[in-house]
Amino acid sequence: MDHLLYNVEDKPPVAMSLLLAAQHLLAALGGIIAVPLVVGGVLKLPTEQIVALVNAALMVSGVVTIIQCRGAGPVGIKLPCVMGTSFTFVAAAIAVGFEHGVAGIMGSALAGSMVMIVGSFFMPQIRKLFPPVVTGTVVTMIGLSLTPVAVDWFAGGQVGSPGYGAPANLGVALFVLALVIGLVQWGRGIFSAAAIVIGMFVGYAVCLALGKVDFAPVTSANVFAVPQPFHFGLAFPISGIIGMSIAYLVTIVESTGNFLALGAATKTPMTGEKMAKGILCDGVGSALAAVMSTTPFSSFAQNVGVVSLTGVASRHVVSLTGVLLLLAGLFPVFGALIVTIPLPVLGGAGLMMFAMIIAAGIQMLGRVEHNKRNGVIIAVAIGSGMAVTVRPEILAQLPAFVKEIFGSGITVGSLVALLLNLVLPGRPTEFADPHEGEFLEEVASESV
Repeated sequence: MDHLLYNVEDKPPVAMSLLLAAQHLLAALGGIIAVPLVVGGVLKLPTEQIVALVNAALMVSGVVTIIQCRGAGPVGIKLPCVMGTSFTFVAAAIAVGFEHGVAGIMGSALAGSMVMIVGSFFMPQIRKLFPPVVTGTVVTMIGLSLTPVAVDWFAGGQVGSPGYGAPANLGVALFVLALVIGLVQWGRGIFSAAAIVIGMFVGYAVCLALGKVDFAPVTSANVFAVPQPFHFGLAFPISGIIGMSIAYLVTIVESTGNFLALGAATKTPMTGEKMAKGILCDGVGSALAAVMSTTPFSSFAQNVGVVSLTGVASRHVVSLTGVLLLLAGLFPVFGALIVTIPLPVLGGAGLMMFAMIIAAGIQMLGRVEHNKRNGVIIAVAIGSGMAVTVRPEILAQLPAFVKEIFGSGITVGSLVALLLNLVLPGRPTEFADPHEGEFLEEVASESV
């Protein structure tokens, strides 16, 4: 949106804040529980162990989200940032789990988190590698990489699954998409700010009337559960620590892109010091996740789309989302109820959210000087990132560590943009393009 409905430091009324916090919860919950479900499923863990992974993921997500939003000394970026389990660690976790069990995953993740914690102290230097041409490319790539996820939700599942692309699924998703667009464009007050949650609520009601809601997750969920520290124990295999450390390095790049996108969405100048606090929270949060027996964490790009679409940039709202996530971890039946939301309902809202991130990236690139050098950086970086996103099979015959590093389109696009900006002739001598100062001044003034 051109203008924010709520700025970073604004505190909406309590009832409004709860509704807006639920909006972020709906956008993030599926991603948070997906990683422990995938890891547990592939490793063929007993149901009670998978439940333990999920409950801990939700609870720790809540705690770390609160810290990221509110700040705790040098930890936390103090922006509306939802934290959750990261798919970047799935391959490493599964590889370690097959050889060393879940204890090996937790110990390797705990030791590897030091990579991110130490790396956070170098963020002022890393920030200098991200002039507007790189920043805009990375933000655009984040949106493009998320779009296929929304498309699969839109169609009702994964390609090849029963009912994929069924007219009923597409109809529900289109209805939710149209409703969200209408509320954002013509709604006022709460109807515009809460467009996503209203659209999903109405879509859910339609699916309920059509008999398309499965309540099996609710009937099988525990009402109350407290995650236990060191539930699986800890083991520290050298190979596992190395694999996890590589994943943490990749996560630093991805989180940097997420924070840059969040800065653009909230009209906040993203300094190296602020990014350092965010990355440190990522690392500390991942260490806490290992102690509480779940997989490592990173910032969620999905929720940047919520901010971009609704114009609600209040960190206090997202801090309340952290409270809801914490409760979901303690009351699994609450999270199970959210899981019953049909995928097409998520897809209708998700397509709009992720497309808004693309739009934000394009707007950032619009401020970049139009010349051959910048055109090459943008084209090659986005093309390389999309190659991995659309055809991940391109890496199938490469060594495992290569797939670990380059398995994400966001990572590939970011690294290519960074490399080309460093090696192509004509790079500005300052850390950013000449328009960077003007851009930061402009967004700072807009946030007043």
